[in-house]
Amino acid sequence: MEFITANGIDWVIAFQSLGGWLELPMRLLTYLGSEDFFFIVLPLVYWSIDSRIGLQIALVLSTSSILNSIFKLAFASPRPYWVSEQVRAYVAESSFGIPSGHAQYAVAIWGVMANGVRRRWAWIAALVLMFLIGVSRVYLGVHFVQDVIAGWLIGAVILGVFIGLWNPVAAWLSGRTAALQIFLAFLVSLIAVILGTWMVGRLDGYVLAQEWIDNALRAGAEPDPVTMEGILTPAGSFFGLAAGAAWIASRGGYQASGPVEKRALRYIVGLIGVLILWMGLGEVFPREANLVSYLLRYLRYSLVGFWVTAGAPWLFFHFKLAGRPKM
Repeated sequence: MEFITANGIDWVIAFQSLGGWLELPMRLLTYLGSEDFFFIVLPLVYWSIDSRIGLQIALVLSTSSILNSIFKLAFASPRPYWVSEQVRAYVAESSFGIPSGHAQYAVAIWGVMANGVRRRWAWIAALVLMFLIGVSRVYLGVHFVQDVIAGWLIGAVILGVFIGLWNPVAAWLSGRTAALQIFLAFLVSLIAVILGTWMVGRLDGYVLAQEWIDNALRAGAEPDPVTMEGILTPAGSFFGLAAGAAWIASRGGYQASGPVEKRALRYIVGLIGVLILWMGLGEVFPREANLVSYLLRYLRYSLVGFWVTAGAPWLFFHFKLAGRPKM
């Protein structure tokens, strides 16, 4: 294990020795694989470009985030700049290292978009982005090469499962009531929460090496890897997104069609709603590590997810920003 870590440090240092001029492009590339970026892209695609691809992005993102958090807790692996003060941390992260979430999301989500476009150029562009986003994480000092490879592999499995099962699962669900679909969405999210709770419980009493903490503090952020937030946020989002999709489908569905000006206005109006729920409730709800805070965090992200797939579309119909699909 020490050999693998030492070898991994050598790789990171080798990447960083290419020069500081790469910092800006690597930061930009890493942003293209971040949850924050996809959080912006998801509603844009769903509300204003293609609702089917948007829904796929939503469910892939939330599922991938749940699995990434669980795997991180399972491996409890450090980040390069925690281990060695020779590694420069261009960005700071508080969670465990393996697998790389950015690499995982890049494969799963850019792959979903490329699959939706169904053009050779889209797949080529997606593959280039997948590779460069992974490389950026090593250069920035937040992941070992093996972290990135693990992220790519897990992302590829998620992508393959979604592409293979999307149509048959969607066809099966279309024959079920909205209430049953919402219950199944809650059941899946509940299983994720239970599994995440068990993984966090396994690490009860876990203490980071003081050297890791000292190195991380020099980078500007104290590690806080054993937390329920990484599970509750995507689990709540998954439930809200899936429940909203089921509810709106029971009322005829939603299609991101219409003139450009209405599509743009939908995105602006919808984002205002996201900010009200996400930031507004974030200011009101407590953030302590207790059961009430955990429940409210789950509720908050469930509401954000429901707003994206159902609340905003309902508002668009009401104010004639989108046409109701013909039943």
